[in-house]
Amino acid sequence: MTSLPVSSSYAPIVARSSTTRARSALAVYDCIRIIAVQAGTAILVTTRGQHPVAEGDVVLLAAGVPCGWEPEGTVTLTTIYLDPDYVTDLVFWQHGSFLPDRHCALAAMNVIYPEPVQVIHLGKRRSERLAPLLDELIALGETGYGAERFFRIQALVSLLTDAIFPHITRRPPPITTWNGVHLMPVVPRWRQFRPVRREAIAVEALLRSDVSQRWTLAVLCDRVHLSDKQLVRVFVDAYGKTPNTYLTMLRVEEMARLLRETDIPVTLAVRRVGWNSRSHATDIFRRHIGVTPARYRHYGPPSNAERGGASIYERR
Repeated sequence: MTSLPVSSSYAPIVARSSTTRARSALAVYDCIRIIAVQAGTAILVTTRGQHPVAEGDVVLLAAGVPCGWEPEGTVTLTTIYLDPDYVTDLVFWQHGSFLPDRHCALAAMNVIYPEPVQVIHLGKRRSERLAPLLDELIALGETGYGAERFFRIQALVSLLTDAIFPHITRRPPPITTWNGVHLMPVVPRWRQFRPVRREAIAVEALLRSDVSQRWTLAVLCDRVHLSDKQLVRVFVDAYGKTPNTYLTMLRVEEMARLLRETDIPVTLAVRRVGWNSRSHATDIFRRHIGVTPARYRHYGPPSNAERGGASIYERR
């Protein structure tokens, strides 16, 4: 059976501290980094140029940015590594009134935060207030990143980002026009916090119960005793997409699971989820996941397959 490697030590938030006087070559990480200079001075070297930093400075680096250090004497750095998908979720919830789903949030991040390298001069007095947060994050990391510690770690990161957020260069989020029907194969979170029609819930359960079945609108209407126009209206109102588009999303999810957890051929996986054409399925899968089924099976999601550089968990 083929499956993606899963590390028991994985965490979306990792904190590390180091003191060095040695020069480091340019290195690329597939994560977002918040680097606090706690003592000493150094030159931050990136493809965007050189940036002198000193105690009291905080550096923000986007994923995939080559970065190296030239210490001037001894420098102490504390680095917070953040999984890009985790940060995308934060941006999505932060701007939930503008962004209907995480696809839009991912695109919006480049608009809201256009600078891949930012040096924030907090000053020694402000940075001293952050020192206890950084120390606790490091201490928690030394004892292991278990699920029971996640919320405390997240709280510390929230306090840290809250302190530096007012100083980050950013632009207003893009306002996404939403017409009530979202065609991307994901569940849009355009939250209304209102009751959902039982017919919509029943249809969703039918689609999820057997994604390989050729569900037609007529069959679904017969099951819940609604006309086709009524069914589409109540389903879109509840889930932001038509039943057919929702079924596409479920098929993509199931196909991804089959590629991760079994060694069946891609063509068979395509048929298992209800598609007949491999080329058609590949096109849909790539539009949703970001990579072809074959590449997904070999490398995993595009957060690992498409971003340059080694994982932070291999470079400690």
